[in-house]
Amino acid sequence: MSLAVYQAAPGFAFELAAELDFLGVDVIERRDPLFLTPGPVRDVAWAQNTWLEPRFLPAPSIGKGAAGLKSIQRNWDMVETDEAGQRRRAELIRQKLPPVKARPLPFGHPAPTAPLGAWTLWKPDSILASPSTSSPFPQGRVLFEEDREGPPNRAYLKLWELFTLLGRAPEPGEMCLDLGGSPGGWAWVLARLGARVVSLDKAPLDPKVAALPGVEERLGSAFALDPAEAARADWFFSDVICYPGRLWKLLSRVMEAAPGLNLACTVKLQGEVTDWTELAPFRDAHGSRLLHLWHNKHELTWVRLAAEKTNDPDDK
Repeated sequence: MSLAVYQAAPGFAFELAAELDFLGVDVIERRDPLFLTPGPVRDVAWAQNTWLEPRFLPAPSIGKGAAGLKSIQRNWDMVETDEAGQRRRAELIRQKLPPVKARPLPFGHPAPTAPLGAWTLWKPDSILASPSTSSPFPQGRVLFEEDREGPPNRAYLKLWELFTLLGRAPEPGEMCLDLGGSPGGWAWVLARLGARVVSLDKAPLDPKVAALPGVEERLGSAFALDPAEAARADWFFSDVICYPGRLWKLLSRVMEAAPGLNLACTVKLQGEVTDWTELAPFRDAHGSRLLHLWHNKHELTWVRLAAEKTNDPDDK
């Protein structure tokens, strides 16, 4: 039987459990933050990291457990579970493996490309391991060399993370609409990339952001946006605080007016457990993805990218 393992971010195991239940995925065993399920692997928004090829390896001794992992590949990230009685033995196995260094990433640098597996000591004599995972970062945790002076808040990290995972970001000169942009964390990121930014919010931008080259500030409701204006943009961003249903109505109008637009939006959630009926349009939208970023709080990020531009004359 094929297996899949979904790993929750700290504090969000209840959301992951609810999503798996909504999807009808049976959980064979749960050991927070890991959920062991039958395969095949599903697209699960609240999974911070998904183990793509999990299998059990014998670990009759500490040395043989480490040797079994090293026989598959070099780089392994250990995941601790709430099975407290096995932590000491797991740590001894980890010490026999090559160290995995997770240095903060400078923004603009690509995500790691070296294979990174994940493992945990499932039983005293058995390792659950996957040589490939959905995230190239240990635990799915994307850490950056933060800028503590330029941006007006830490929301900029969400865009840094998204662009790093996508391997794609606005190019110099491209037009970006930034809805709900105050105090300007996202506009700051986009301006640094050399993009032109129109920020629309009832609250003003931080003066330092508003003064950046290429930034245009407009005071007003994001929901008063004329969809025709989206047709003149390359990217559409929203970090607006609103119910998901209201955001989707706005997105529907925007996508109808500008079908070739790149979109990236924060979907703010209400209540302790996600209402997946309300989020169905986001999950079902063709060519899109719904995911939880490491720098998201109780919210998800929805993204839909248009086809990349090329320099091929036949594409014009």
